[in-house]
Parts: sequence; C-alpha cells; structure tokens
Amino acid sequence: MVVPKWVALVSLLRLALAAPQAPTTRRQISWRRRVPTLTISTSVPSPTVPLTATLSPQAPLPPVQPWCIGQIFCPGAVLQTVNIAQLYSDPKTFVDKPTSKSAQQVLADFTTFNLTTVTEGDLVNFVDNDFLGEGLELEAAVLTNFNTNPAFLSNVTDPLLNAFPQIVDGYWTQLARNTNQSAICDDYTNGECEGTLIPLNHTFIVPGGRFREQYYWDSYWIIQGLLKSELYSIVNATLQNFMDEIDDFGFIPNGGRTYYLDRSQPPLFVNIVYDCVTVTNDTSVLQYALPLAEAWWANNRTIEVTSPYTNQSYMLARYSVNNTAPRPEPYITDYLIANDPANGTPLTQQEAEALYGELASGAEFGDPGLRTYNVQNTIPICLNSILYKAHTLLADLYGDSNSTASAAHLQTAANICAGILDLMWDTSKLAFYDFNLTSNARNSFFSAATYYPVWVGIIPDEVLSSQSNAFGYFAAVNLVMNKYNGTVPTTFVDWTGQQWDAPNTWAPHQYIILEALNALPANLTTNPLPTPGSGQSTYALVPSGQLNLTESQLPGQPLRGAQASQNGRTSTLNGTVVNGGNSSLGEGWATTLGREVANRYFTSALCSWHATGGSIPGLLPRLPNSELNLTGSVNNTGNMYEKFSMLNVDSSGSGGEYTVQAGFGWTNGVLLWVAANYGQLLVVPVCPALVPSAGSASSGAAA
Repeated sequence: MVVPKWVALVSLLRLALAAPQAPTTRRQISWRRRVPTLTISTSVPSPTVPLTATLSPQAPLPPVQPWCIGQIFCPGAVLQTVNIAQLYSDPKTFVDKPTSKSAQQVLADFTTFNLTTVTEGDLVNFVDNDFLGEGLELEAAVLTNFNTNPAFLSNVTDPLLNAFPQIVDGYWTQLARNTNQSAICDDYTNGECEGTLIPLNHTFIVPGGRFREQYYWDSYWIIQGLLKSELYSIVNATLQNFMDEIDDFGFIPNGGRTYYLDRSQPPLFVNIVYDCVTVTNDTSVLQYALPLAEAWWANNRTIEVTSPYTNQSYMLARYSVNNTAPRPEPYITDYLIANDPANGTPLTQQEAEALYGELASGAEFGDPGLRTYNVQNTIPICLNSILYKAHTLLADLYGDSNSTASAAHLQTAANICAGILDLMWDTSKLAFYDFNLTSNARNSFFSAATYYPVWVGIIPDEVLSSQSNAFGYFAAVNLVMNKYNGTVPTTFVDWTGQQWDAPNTWAPHQYIILEALNALPANLTTNPLPTPGSGQSTYALVPSGQLNLTESQLPGQPLRGAQASQNGRTSTLNGTVVNGGNSSLGEGWATTLGREVANRYFTSALCSWHATGGSIPGLLPRLPNSELNLTGSVNNTGNMYEKFSMLNVDSSGSGGEYTVQAGFGWTNGVLLWVAANYGQLLVVPVCPALVPSAGSASSGAAA
C-alpha cells in the first residue's frame, strides 16, 4: 500500500513547528478583555452499565483507512472497543485525549485484554492510566492587540443593543488558542506519546465546546466578526494556518485533528482571502495564497454531469469522501447506525462500508446521521455556488497581473453558473434544488441552500424579470417571519431529529439570506411587502410546490407569552412582526425582510443568552434563580449557542449526533456582523418569560 505523502508530513510538522506569532500591542486591554486561564478538564469515564459487565459482541473490524495515522485513534480494535464500552457521553472525548505513554506501550497494554471477557472496569482503568485530558495540546492565547472600542459599535445607539455586542466582542478572548508546544508529541510513531491534534503555527479562534480546535467553514463566519472587531492579525493568522495546511496536506481539512484528514468542508478559503484583502488593503498575502487556492476540489470532488433538460455537460462538484469505516470522532454513532438491530437488519460489511462513506460525505458538508443518505450522488447547490464565487473572486484578485489566470477562472465560473441554472433552478417554483444523479433529476426537497446562488451573484432571469418573482424566491423567509418566533430553518422538516432540520436554525444561513437580499438589484425591491388575501396566511404567498409541503405539514408554533402572536401575523407595534424591528415609511419588501431577519437573529442570540444567566448591569437584570433553574443556568453567565430554535427565541437548537454546544464562534461572528450592518434598524427585543403561562399550547395556527 502506498502511503500518501501528506501522511509522513504530519510527523514532520511536529518537529518543525515555529513558535506562535507574537501579536503587536496597540493599546492596553481593559479588565473586561483579559484572557481567562484555559482550564483543561479531563472527562471522567461514566459507563452506563456496571463496571463488572462485559462488552456486547463486536462486529468485524472495518478495513484499515489509508488516510488515518496510527492504530490508537484510527478505526481499529482500540477505538472500536473503547467506543462500544461507551465510557463517555461524547465519543469525540476519547479521540481528543493524547496518550500518557508511547503508542507502543498503549498498544501493548491493550493487547493484554481478551475482548470476549474484557469488562467496563478494565477499560475505565485503561483510559485512566494510558490517556491524558482532552485538549491538553492547546493553550489560551493572549490577544494583546485587542481593540476595546471597535468602530462598528457606533452603529448601535441603544444602550442595551450596544452593550450586548460589546460583551460578545469580548468573547474572542475566551476562544483564542495557540498550540501548546510543550504537550505536542515529538515523533508520531516512536515518540513518548500520541495525539490527534494538527499543530498550528499561528493563533486561531475555536468555535467552542467540544469543538476545541480550528475548523474550516466555521472560520469564515468567525472572520466576519473578527473583521468587525478589527482583529486583523488574527484573521491573517487564520489564513496562515490554512495555507500551512494546504502546503502540508494539499487541502484544508474539516478541522484541526488528524481524524479529519479524509475530508474537507465547504471551501471558503478564497472568500476569506478576498475579505481580508478588501478590508485591510493588505495584498501581501496574495503572493502565497493565490497559487494555493483550492485546486483540490477540482481534482478530487468534481465530475462531469450531463443535463437531462438541455443535454449540456458541466464540471460540477459533490461531497464524496473515500471512507469505509466509522468516523473516529463519532465512532459509536456510525457503528450503531450500521449494526444496531434497533435500526433494522444489521448491514452486511459491504453495505456498512458504503454507509460509512455516505456518513463521512455528509459530515463534509455538515449533516451526517442517516442510513438513507445519497450524498455522493447529489450535486449540491451550496458547494457549487461557493466554488462559483471562489473562481469569480480569484479572477478579480488576479486581475491584470495575470490575465491568463483571470480568464481561466472566469471561464470555470461561467461553466459552474450555467450548470447551476440548468440543473438546479426550477422556473415555476422559483427555487433551487440539489440535483440527484441517481434519479437524473432535481430533488424536490426545499432547504436554505436555495439562497446560496443569489448570495454569490447567480440571479436567474425569472427573478430578474419582476418584483413579484423576486419576492416569490424569498417568500419562505416571509413565511417564517410571520408564522414563527425565530429565524429561518435549514428545512421545514421537523420529525427527523437531525440537527440541520427544523426547528433548528443556524447563524450562517441568516447571514446568507441577508446577503442574498442585499444582492438583488434595487429595481426589484421597491414595492412594499406583499400581504395575503382575506382569510389566508403568508403560506399563500409562497409559489406553488416550492416547499413541497402543505401548510398543515409545516411545524407548529407553540404559543407562549409575549413572544407568541395568537393570530401569528403581526405585533401590535408599528405594523411589523414580533421582534422584527420597526417599519419605516416607504420601506421596500427586501428591506423589510432584511430588517426582520436581522432583528430576529439578534433576538435569538440575546434572549437565549439572557435565559442562561446573561445580564448587563443597569440595562438587563439577571433572571431569578427560580427561572434560571429551568435552563440549568443558576451558576451560568449566559450561553452563545451553536444553533437556535425557530420556535423559541430563548432556547438553543437540539438534535443531531452531539448535544448543543455553547461558545460559539460563528454565532458571535454573525452577531457582530449584524450589529455592524443593521445596528440602526435593531430594536430591543421582547424576550418571553421562561415560566409558561397557564394557557400555553402548541398550535399550527395560520400566519
């Protein structure tokens, strides 16, 4: 077996790391901005069965994965056995623990077990004796150049609305990390220890919670906030880390762990480069960045697709990971999907290997978890829209300095644009849908990905033809603003329990929707927001078939307190939706939707933070412990959640393969971006009481 070149480079990286960059001090940090000590906690094994219990019989081990390094944290006997014991509530905990001994000694200790008689207690002792605390390889980074008064705060005049983003701005100090050089294993195969962290040479911002390392597409929205916070050196440091990874591995992995080396994430590197250069006017990064710009996607994820509609062929990308084993970080989750009898007849080894490839491919775009995926046979709107934008930005960045390269990128972008419009745009439903290679047709499944093309500048002729059609494209956003309390979900399907389905909503999608609204030509946005006919709801304004759901199939909105409107249409204040800001005379429909989405996002962030212990002296008093006890937040000071709920603005999202995380990098980034760009349109939100009223009920009333 030929080992890929980048596998050997991992060990070289551990030997050749430079010291983390020293940021330049521009002004003294206030007390509020000082960096807290990063406490590395070691999760205590907590098996759910007696320590004397033996393990359930194991399925055969999966094939060795050529991309994965070592025998401890890669799919194999150690990883499978520890996961079947379910010592930790989150399986990522184990693979983030560096060993306390050499790899050889850990493997020798493991081979003393008879896997038919090994007990939970044996494995508890094994991990306690042979492994250290998760995240030990990281340390808090001091942001000594922190600007205590970034300019964007002047856009927000209300004292409360100004104070909250100022607090969130300070959270960067809690999420900044460096590689802890003293805890890095010096030689991967023969050293004193083994771990999974990919050491980085420069400071970076982590998402938070279990996501304790740098992540690829999270970093794009983190950087939108960092740019508003004027933390330009950290933006540059993030780019340097990404460029190092492209140099070493040929691509940017999903995240900063070796178990992510089989997959990437939505490729936003070029967008980051462009935004950094545009905001800072520092073009020095281009000489190094441009030659590295994401050729990996063209070489590893792009195929030719012939349209059944026009017989034209296009080179388009898909998420498709070469993987035949459970992913290391949620190993038991993947393993049980394939082997748990509760999920139906256990799969054959060939079927399981195909499933594991699908799950890893789903993780490449962020949504693993089902047996029934068809990820590798889907040409996704989101990925190809991002790649289209990358090529147009590259053409712009090259400009006259390399007209040949610029022209080549424009040609590639034109091909992708034509493919998206041909294969994914439905002219009657006024929406984009992923293209299914298996059925050789568009899917009918509506998602927030429909807004990606307009975000990146691909606007169909039908949208450009009239204000009515332009609104129709965004009609589902209007539906959410009127029917639900929160922001726009990824899908309207609410029975799967998957994290990308309703009722969950995500910061990146609100950003994309807002930017898509901003991308419309001004002549399409001057009319007032349409209203439904007498006795109708805003569902009637959605183009026929666009959602592929009847109104009764949409999630119901529980009615609770001031946040819920009994008729669902508008609040009594100033003729606008609940927590949608204040309308203004002559406001066009796109401005109205943008104002409402921005206010709802701000509301979700602030109200859920307040409901989990957040407070601002003199402006927002802390809730009493009797209420905070309902959210388990008596000893908390406010959470910035990874995802929110379209139903309740005072709670997080739910579902998926891990518990909801707090921190949270992209949530913070989008919050600061919203404050900077919509600050004058924000209105103090009305947060619902945590204690439900006696008349609360779940309702799917018309909106």
